[in-house]
Amino acid sequence: MTDGYAERARQIAALRGCDRILSRARPTSVDEQLAVMRATAEPDVLPDFYGEGGAVEALERRVAELLGTPAVAFFPTGTMAQQVAMRYGAEVTGRTAVGLHPLSHPLMYERDAYAVLGGLRAVLTTQAPRNTDAEEVAALAEPIGTLLLELPLRDAGFVLPTWDELTATVAAARARGARVHVDGARLWESTSWLGRSLPEIVGLVDSVYVSFYKSLDGISGAALAGDEELVRYARTWRHRYGGQIFQQWPAALSALAGLTHELPRLAGYVAHARTVAAALAELPGARVFPAPPHTHQFRLWLPHPARALDDANLALAEEEKAWFVGGWRDSEVPGLAMAEVTAAGPALEFDAAQVVELGERFLRRVSAAT
Repeated sequence: MTDGYAERARQIAALRGCDRILSRARPTSVDEQLAVMRATAEPDVLPDFYGEGGAVEALERRVAELLGTPAVAFFPTGTMAQQVAMRYGAEVTGRTAVGLHPLSHPLMYERDAYAVLGGLRAVLTTQAPRNTDAEEVAALAEPIGTLLLELPLRDAGFVLPTWDELTATVAAARARGARVHVDGARLWESTSWLGRSLPEIVGLVDSVYVSFYKSLDGISGAALAGDEELVRYARTWRHRYGGQIFQQWPAALSALAGLTHELPRLAGYVAHARTVAAALAELPGARVFPAPPHTHQFRLWLPHPARALDDANLALAEEEKAWFVGGWRDSEVPGLAMAEVTAAGPALEFDAAQVVELGERFLRRVSAAT
């Protein structure tokens, strides 16, 4: 066991032991996850075999209904799904360039797989820490086969465009002969800000990837949605990328449970995140962005070193059974740290005054230790 794993295990144990949690969902045990799967499985349902039958096909049908697309393919990871979507765009357009934001997931977290495995190359759509706009797409110096839009853009603060801005950006890409693919890992919670249903959002673009664990509390898995031609291609390349796994019913059952129980709650989380963010902004030296949050996730800065903030949060959890915010990172400004806040189910138990009170208790621990 590495030191990093041991520290993470300690944090998870502390979080599970808390009576009150402001940021994040409560981690579940393997036994709890198995209980969810048992409750979700239809009586006498058989396992899937290499992606056919069972809970995997049931999940694909359910996602197609929710997104309003003709077809859906289940993938073990979102990284794999996005590689296939970008590859498809290159093949049908004859252009190997992909329009990518410098803060997008393929550039930040996928070890250049789009280039190393797919033979594609990135054309940066902007240098600004915000969503790419129509003017920038129209002004690209070279043609692209696919424009990838991450909605929301996590590493810019979980930010979303307005509906009018999104439609204009898509139109600009189409005018240049490009397909539009949405990295929708967190699309489920984006409907409130955009003011449109999932089928309306997805119907605007050519394809979308959605995740089952980031906001739905599934154990893993993703889906690529689009037309029949794309999904036939996706199933072929899923196999070639090593994603045609013998049985995936645990991930599929977990995803179906998330769609049933967690998806209907996301709009409430988004609404309450605005209360949480406004209250956190009252703490000494605090800053939140965006204000108000576009989803149930946003960024929080405090004028203290990240290590001191994480230590104080862990001590608060272990000694007072209350979790404030963890996962702090030092910013480029010395003494100023940032964390991502997730206002999920446990945060609904806090009103604004209680958010401030917990924040003040947390900061007293920080001050006492520095």
